[in-house]
Amino acid sequence: MKSYDSIIIGGGHNALVCANYLAKSGQKVLIIEALKKFGGLAVDREFFPGYRANTASALNQFSEKIASDLNLSSHGFNSKTDALKNIALDLSQNHVYINEDSVIGVSETDVQNFNQYKSLLKKFADVLKPFWLKSIPRLKNENIKDLFTFAEIGLKIRLMGKEDMREFLRVFSLPTRDLMDEFFDSDLLKAALSWDALIGSSQAPRSPNNSILTLLYRMSGKHQGHYYIPNGGIDSLINALVSSAEEAGVEFMSETIVKEIIIEHSQNGLKAIGVKTHNSEEIKADRIISGVDPKQTFINLVGAHNTEIEFSNRINRLRSNGYVAKFNLALSSLPSFKGLDSLRGRMLIAPTMDSIEFAWDDAKYGDYSQNPVMDMIVPTLFNPSMAPEGKHILSANIMYIPYQKKDGWSGEDKNELTERIIDTISQYSPNIRDNILHSELLTPLDLETEFNLTGGHWHHGELALDQMLMMRPTYEAAQYRTPIDKLYLCSAGCHPGGGIMGAAGYNAAKEIIK
Repeated sequence: MKSYDSIIIGGGHNALVCANYLAKSGQKVLIIEALKKFGGLAVDREFFPGYRANTASALNQFSEKIASDLNLSSHGFNSKTDALKNIALDLSQNHVYINEDSVIGVSETDVQNFNQYKSLLKKFADVLKPFWLKSIPRLKNENIKDLFTFAEIGLKIRLMGKEDMREFLRVFSLPTRDLMDEFFDSDLLKAALSWDALIGSSQAPRSPNNSILTLLYRMSGKHQGHYYIPNGGIDSLINALVSSAEEAGVEFMSETIVKEIIIEHSQNGLKAIGVKTHNSEEIKADRIISGVDPKQTFINLVGAHNTEIEFSNRINRLRSNGYVAKFNLALSSLPSFKGLDSLRGRMLIAPTMDSIEFAWDDAKYGDYSQNPVMDMIVPTLFNPSMAPEGKHILSANIMYIPYQKKDGWSGEDKNELTERIIDTISQYSPNIRDNILHSELLTPLDLETEFNLTGGHWHHGELALDQMLMMRPTYEAAQYRTPIDKLYLCSAGCHPGGGIMGAAGYNAAKEIIK
């Protein structure tokens, strides 16, 4: 029987990052993935003959340190590409173009205010950036190294100066709408800038809590939160992570479902010693690392009988129902949008913050909006191999599509929603229907089924103050360790959260190695 130093369950990008670091430290590592391909939500899928799409179709915050540490450029990953501009679409063709450090299509006052806004948020994002690649210690912790992390956070905030520190503490807790209203007049600009604070969450512009903190988290990337598509597309990153891991000696097992984490009971407590697969094969290891979401880990694989009732209750209460649907169109030719000379950007259909708020209201009560809000890219402009020659794909994220629809999801519901989405896009691209060869709609429920992802949530759990930092996913499991000896976590359900960043995998590996 084969045995390993570490078995990692799930083959998403965090698992791949974790495996790389562990293998390079000398460990014998096995990754077990239920799907045929590795990469999680970043994997490419053929949704129509000859047409491939990634559910996560662009990058905005993948760690440059991880890319450098693993020398991913030698494995084909080249991130030296320009950021995508955000294009806030307007029915009157008065579109707003948002670049990293400039905005076009708004008043001179909004242009000047944008410069102040971006400077302020960049300063705040830079303060927080180092801590995404650190384990956040428990609040009650007497370890000197861990206490130093808290002291470092406090010092960085304090060194901003009294005025900036006060402003930071005020701003990061604001509802998105309040911050946008403070700075700008343009409804279109306000809606577009609020988008990346809200996308992937169950929050809306008026929601209290932490949407600005989420925006600062996304701004940790090389383009200050703007998305980019690397040469060769998202596949180039995943292929580089796999290639690097193979070079380091990591073994891969695909199309294999882990049904159970084997727990040994002894007088010293509980200990993870292996996994059992769908074909009843048992594989042993010194430690087990879960790269799947926390609910799947503890409820399905560990089992409630192996955890304390209070811990199980906290895991069960994690908010992990997704609110984003993925929508793909296979197109016979490049679409045209009114008033746009180029589609090499991320296009947003969200005319006002109210339009975002109203779509959220519908989802809150278990329905989808009559007026969907979304962002869209044409990935074949950056990676033509994703479609037959001369053909294209339009890939969209549709916000506020509930995981749990009242009365459940039916085929008729999905067909109706598909028509609404196409009707909405057609207002800006009148001839797009003539180009559509096939459409695909993946609701959060579909994402759960397709990717073994509880609730279909991008982040494996809501990014909210009570589910972030030293509380993610919950205390007793927030530093990548768990109440069960030799069982670790490395997924997006850990600090710092989701998005293709790799930080959770990196941090978990560092905790295991030390």
